[in-house]
Amino acid sequence: MAGAEIGRIITSDACVAEGAAWLAQHEPRFAKALEATGPLPLRLRDDGFAQLLSAIVSQQVSVASARAIWSRLEAAGMVTPDVVAGQSEESLRALGLSRQKATYALALAQAEIDFHALRDMPDADIVKTLVAVKGIGVWTAEIYCMFSLGRADVFAPGDLALQEAARVLFELPERPKERELRQMAQDWSPWRAVAARTLFAYYHVAKDREGIT
Repeated sequence: MAGAEIGRIITSDACVAEGAAWLAQHEPRFAKALEATGPLPLRLRDDGFAQLLSAIVSQQVSVASARAIWSRLEAAGMVTPDVVAGQSEESLRALGLSRQKATYALALAQAEIDFHALRDMPDADIVKTLVAVKGIGVWTAEIYCMFSLGRADVFAPGDLALQEAARVLFELPERPKERELRQMAQDWSPWRAVAARTLFAYYHVAKDREGIT
C-alpha cells in the first residue's frame, strides 16, 4: 500500500494476482489473455542510478551487446553517479559506449537525481524528473516507474510489444499508436502496470502461436 498521491505499490506476486483478477473481471479479453499466459511474473528490479544507466546502455543494441558493455562498465566500477561523472566521454567510449550514449551517461551522472526521493513522488512527477535528463525518454521513465518503483497504475504505451499484443488481443485492424493505446489503457486503471505485464506475457504467447515479429 502507499499514499493516495502515489497509489498502490506492487511488492509481491499477491499484488500482481490481485491486479490480474481485477482486470479479468472488468475486461473479458484480459481473462482470455490470462488463461493463455498463466500466472504473471512479478518483474520487479532494483531502482537507482545503475538501473537507468543500464537502460541507456540497452538502447538500440542487441541483448548480447548490451550485456557485454554492461559487464565492462561493472568491471571498471562505472555504475555509480560519482564515478561516472568523473569520467571523460573518451573513457566511457573505450568501454563500449557510443559517443551519444557516453554523453547520455554523463548527463545522467551529473543530473544529481535523488533516487530515494523518487520513491515518494507521484508518477507524473517521476516521469517529468527523469525525462528532463538527456537520453531518457518517456518509455524509459514509465518502465522505471513500473518495474523499479513498483507503481501499479503506470503503463508504457510507446512499447512496440505492448502495442502488438493489444492489436492481437483486442482484434484491432492495425497496431495502435502510442496515443491510442494510452487512451485504451485508461480503462485499466488502477492496475495499468498489471495490464502491461499481461500484455507482455501475451505477446510471447501470440508470437509463438501466430509467428508475430
